[in-house]
Amino acid sequence: MSIKNSGKGRLSGVKAIAFDFDGVFTDNRVYVSQTGEETVVCNRSDGMGILMLRKAGIPMVIISTERNPVVSIRGAKLELDVLQGIDDKLSALQRWVEEQKLSLDAVAFVGNDINDVDCLRASGIGLVVADAYPVAVEAADFQLTKMGGQGAVRECADLLLASQDNA
Repeated sequence: MSIKNSGKGRLSGVKAIAFDFDGVFTDNRVYVSQTGEETVVCNRSDGMGILMLRKAGIPMVIISTERNPVVSIRGAKLELDVLQGIDDKLSALQRWVEEQKLSLDAVAFVGNDINDVDCLRASGIGLVVADAYPVAVEAADFQLTKMGGQGAVRECADLLLASQDNA
C-alpha cells in the first residue's frame, strides 16, 4: 500500500466505510450480451473482507453512480446498504454518515475515478485501488496494492482491521 503524507486521519480511527462499486468491487469492465444484459466479475475474497468487517461491527455502504441491478444484487448478497444512481456522491455520503450518527472524519471512502474525488477528499481516510485514475490517486490518502475487482476490498478490510487491533 502506498501511503501519502496528507495528515488526514488514521486507519485506526475508521468507524464506517463507503465504497464505490465499479472499479472497486469490479475490474471496471462490463460484459454486454446480445440481448443487452450486463454482467460484471467480482472477487470472492472481497466478499470475505466484507464479512470480516461486518463481524467487527463496521457499518458499510456502496455508493454508485451506476443505475444497474447488478449493483443492488451484489450488495444484497453481501448484505450491504446500496445507494445507486447517485450523481452527487458526496451529498449521499454525508446523509448516510449522519444516519450512522458519525462524522465524515470517522469514515473511509474507497474509490477509483473522478466521480469519487469529492468523497475521497471529504472523508477521514480516502483510499483508492491500485489501478485508480490519477485524479483519484491525487485526492486519496492511501493507494492499495490490489486492483479493482482483484481483491482490493479484501486488502482494505485486512488493513483496517489490523490497524484497529493495533490501536
